[in-house]
Amino acid sequence: MEIFSILSALLQYPQPELIAALPEIEAALAPTERAALRPLLDSLGSQDLVGLQMNYVATFDRNPAHSLHLFEHIHGESRDRGQAMVDLMEEYKKHGLQMVGDELPDYVPLFLEFLSTQDQKTVDTMLSDAVHVLAHVGRKLRSNGSPYAGIFDIVEQCSPVVADELSEPPVHDMDEALETFGPGADGVEPLLRTAAGAGVQPINFYPKARAAA
Repeated sequence: MEIFSILSALLQYPQPELIAALPEIEAALAPTERAALRPLLDSLGSQDLVGLQMNYVATFDRNPAHSLHLFEHIHGESRDRGQAMVDLMEEYKKHGLQMVGDELPDYVPLFLEFLSTQDQKTVDTMLSDAVHVLAHVGRKLRSNGSPYAGIFDIVEQCSPVVADELSEPPVHDMDEALETFGPGADGVEPLLRTAAGAGVQPINFYPKARAAA
């Protein structure tokens, strides 16, 4: 689904290639999608690159409430977080995609890029579970007036289920997980490569106690 690929690109650290592609991106959007993303598109198209990059760092890297790592919002430093990432990596492999690079499997742009390669059934299965965390991040961004909130509004609209409210996420860094999952031996940027294997197995984006409830 092309919209997830577009959202993935818009949610990554601003680079000249992204700015140059803005007219093409806008042309590929449906009217409702374009309206939701208008604040972000206008921001990306009107500010200088250094300013955009500084804003991105302040928004996502320096504010744990806006973290782009899904499991950081629900598992914190517990062992469940590590196992959840292992499970998600295996899910990527089962659907013919393999992570290579220095990002964690629960990195939101990576997750959205994965969804863009899948059929509707798989998208619905994965998004039905992840949307609760994604919507939580979107609400935090919206409350802080960030133009990036529109990305999460669209993701929420694509979900077949209504997002639940989440409690405040634990605040922890990702150093331990980064030591476990990245970077790759080739040192390249995060990307997805085709691999053998397929299958459908839902990933639990909640702590075990919540799932049991």
